[in-house]
This record gives sequence, structure tokens and C-alpha cells, in this order.
Amino acid sequence: MSEILLRTGQLGFAYPARSTSLFGKPVMRDVIKSVDLAVPRGAVLGLVGESGSGKTTLGRLLVRLLEPTSGGIQFDGVEISHLPEAALRPLRARIQMIFQDPQSSLNPRLPLAVTLTRQLEVYGRLKGRRDRRDRAAALLDLVGLPTAFVDRYPHELSGGQRQRAGIARALALQPDFIVADEIVSGLDVSTQAHILMLLKELRTKLGLTVVFISHDLSVVRVLCDEVAILRGGEVVEHGQVGRIFSQPQHAYTRQLLAAIPLPDVEPGWLDDPPSRQHPHQQGSAA
Repeated sequence: MSEILLRTGQLGFAYPARSTSLFGKPVMRDVIKSVDLAVPRGAVLGLVGESGSGKTTLGRLLVRLLEPTSGGIQFDGVEISHLPEAALRPLRARIQMIFQDPQSSLNPRLPLAVTLTRQLEVYGRLKGRRDRRDRAAALLDLVGLPTAFVDRYPHELSGGQRQRAGIARALALQPDFIVADEIVSGLDVSTQAHILMLLKELRTKLGLTVVFISHDLSVVRVLCDEVAILRGGEVVEHGQVGRIFSQPQHAYTRQLLAAIPLPDVEPGWLDDPPSRQHPHQQGSAA
């Protein structure tokens, strides 16, 4: 098996911005421009950039929720850039995304038992109603939620609990590769720490390869192995976290580091979150 699980070559994405006339050819707006990335198997790559830099669009391209307009994407040695859905479907079980807003992946009209196992049903991996509840309960337990939550609806969960459920949904098919898009944005600091600690534990336990999209450089410095700095749809710098943060080469990277406070972080802070209380006991906090 290749050491690199996911690779992009000159990856680009553009969409029609406007047309010069009613029947004229639309002007294309480049959102992602010639991105070259290589994500090692089992690594966590941080994707950093200001709002509007194209982070989420790039994340959606990597999981093929969007089709590139130029360049290529290879997943485990297979070119997936323009695969039709029928050919892409077997690989989708191995490639998942955790959304910034868990409501994007949790159906408000369905209990968690159904939402978390819908993909298993589609892929023919369920053996009946009892198996559905058992599998949903196991997924909830995996992300630190009570198994009794199988009968709850998303609106009955706190923000942190919904994000845990969103992570559980993404893990249902036992993927190899996950894109996590600003998954702690909008959560309080204590809940953020618990979610990040969970992601770190799952990465180790399940051998996940992760692209972690964030604007929080302090979190990226501790959680990620490598970091790519995105500006205007282009990767302006990419390398090991330690090197990027200690010796940034690009002026934009230095600007980002200077603009955002980066406190000295103790190596084990993510292993010792602000509260040692178990998430089951956190109530609405986690």
C-alpha cells in the first residue's frame, strides 16, 4: 500500500460567476488554483487560511462532493477526480466528511438510531431493526455519548453532543480518510477541548487519516502533523507543523502567525482538557 493515502496534482475548481451577455459564455471564477497536496496515511494535515480562502471548497473537492474543473485527485492510488458516481460509490465508504454544522448531516426528523445507520443500510451492512439499534448504540459509545441517545432527535442534543453525533455518523462505515471542517467552531472552549481530544483518540484508535480545516492556529499546532496555508485558493506554504510555526517562509504565513496570538502550549494539554469530567456528565456543555 502507498505511504501517501491522498494526493492532489494541480487541483483546480472554478464556477460561472457571470455572463457578459444573455447568450454569452459565462466568466469563470477560480476558487481553487493548482493545489498540490500529499497526505500520508495515518497523518493529520491542518488546512489553514482566512475566511474566503477556499478551505471548505478544497475539503469538499477532496471527498468528491465537488468535481474538479482541472487537475487530479488520487485516493489510495486510484484517480477519482472525474469518476462517475457508480464507480465512486464503493470508495465513498472510505471517504467521509464531518461538517462544521452537524445539522448538515443529522436529519431533524429522524432519531439518531436511523440517522447514524442510514449509510450502513444503503451499503447492505444491516441485518434488521435490532442490528440497527445495536450499531447505533456502539457508534454513540465510540464518541462518548450515552447509548440511550439512540431514540433522541438532534434538537434534543446540545451543540457539543450534536457534533459528537456528527462524528459518529461519519465513522459509521469505518472510513480511512476524513475531512473535518471547522468542527469546533462556535463551541465553548471546554467543549472544544473535549471534541478535539475525542478526535485525537479516534485518530489513534482507528488509524484515521484526517484533513483538519481550522482558523485556530493554536489547535492546528498541537493536533496536526503537517499544515498547508491557503490564500486565495492557492497553497502558499506546506510542511511539517514545527517548521512552519518556527520558521515560516512565506510573508502571508508570517502575517497569520503575527495576527493571531499563539500562547505557549503545554505538550499534553489536549490529553488533559479543562475538565476531567466524563462527557456523559457534562450536560449541555459537551
